[in-house]
Parts: sequence; structure tokens; C-alpha cells
Amino acid sequence: MQPGEAAAAAAGTIWKATDYGDAGYWDARYKTEKGGAPFDWYRSYAALRPFLRHFVPTSCRVLMLGCGNSLMSEHMAMDGYTEIVNVDISSVVIDMMKQRHGHIPQLTYMEMDVRDMSLFSDTSFESVVDKGTLDALMCGTDASQAASQMLGEVNRVLKQGGIYMLITYGAPSARVQYLKQAGLNWKLTLYILSSSRVEEETNGSSSSAELSMEPVPLTENGQLPPGFVLGDLESHYIYVCEKLN
Repeated sequence: MQPGEAAAAAAGTIWKATDYGDAGYWDARYKTEKGGAPFDWYRSYAALRPFLRHFVPTSCRVLMLGCGNSLMSEHMAMDGYTEIVNVDISSVVIDMMKQRHGHIPQLTYMEMDVRDMSLFSDTSFESVVDKGTLDALMCGTDASQAASQMLGEVNRVLKQGGIYMLITYGAPSARVQYLKQAGLNWKLTLYILSSSRVEEETNGSSSSAELSMEPVPLTENGQLPPGFVLGDLESHYIYVCEKLN
């Protein structure tokens, strides 16, 4: 059971994983959970900062997929990022975040389905950040089609040389087939972020995290090498996808 599900169950609401790609599910969830308290899926900005600052310049235009009520974008703005466009399928949480962050000019919020981002022109972002949104679609109905549609849209709006950063529980055996689908031409680099790494609670750098940023070697078809053992089953995979010609 994911964080938040226990409280929902206590309130008499049963969440199903197959609802994760549905706007109605998220609208109901954000209305149910008390006051829409901020919540970050997977990892906080403090833990991800070394990767973001290394691959995503603060001056670039960033698209945040499935922003929810996360503090991620707020902390990025506090850390010098100049423009972050946040999208989410839930109108409830978008209205909530517009009110909460209306005083932060670097942040904008739009209700949008990541499978159809036609309101954005081609090559309009230097970076796209996805912290759990692809995973949510992979839990829903028509998972393969939904994932392919979303990644096609990410590729379309991303500039040549731009970075799509995917933070996920999905190992290469479950994700690379989508990241290498027809029409996409990305250079993939994989990192693994262990859950045992101590996160800083405040918005700041972690020198130990920066020193441990070692990419994981992949085979020619983008898989983990034979015999590779993931020591921490709660680790997160970070795919850094650079858009080529």
C-alpha cells in the first residue's frame, strides 16, 4: 500500500492501481485527503538535486509531468530554476497548486493529460522531468498504449539535445522497451538511487550524493548486465534520456 492509501482506506475509500491513469481517481483523492497537504512521491528534491543540477541547467525551460501537490517544483525555483511548467490530469490539484504557488513567478500550472500535450508546440522544452507519472500510467488500463503515447509526446515537446529525466521503480527489463520504441532516438544513461541514502530535509546539496553519481553499465540492448544484483529493492531507477537527431 502506497503512502496515503492507508488513510484513504480508513476513511472508507478503496483506491485501485488501475485508477492511476484516470482524472476522476485523482480528483477524488485530492478532495478526500485532508487539506491537500504537500506530498512527494518517491524522493524529495534534496535527494534528486545532484542529478537535476548536473543534467538540467537552471536557465532552461522545464516541464514537470504529473506534478500533483509535490514540493519539488517549489524547491527547484528556490534553488534557481527560472521556468517550470507543471501539468497534471487533476483539475482539483491544479487549482490547489495555483493558489498555493501564485506568488512564485517561476511556476505555472496547467491541467493536462500527458498522453496529449498538443497545447505545447514541438521542441518547446529543454528538459522534461517525470517522477512517477509513467509508473502511474503503467498501473492503469491499456498501460502499453498509454506509456507509448506519453513518451511520444515527451519526445515531441523536447528540444534536440534536451533531457528527459525519468525517476521510476521500473527496471530496464520493464522500461527500456518503451524508451526505445519506434520514433524515439534517445541516448540512455541509468543511475540507481538507493533508499538507504540519507536525504537532507532542507533544500541543499549533498556532497556524498554528488560523489556517488556513478552510471550503471548497460548492455547493447539497454539491459542490466548478466549477474547484476540490486542490493536495495526499494531503490529508484533514474533514466537520463538525451534527445538525439
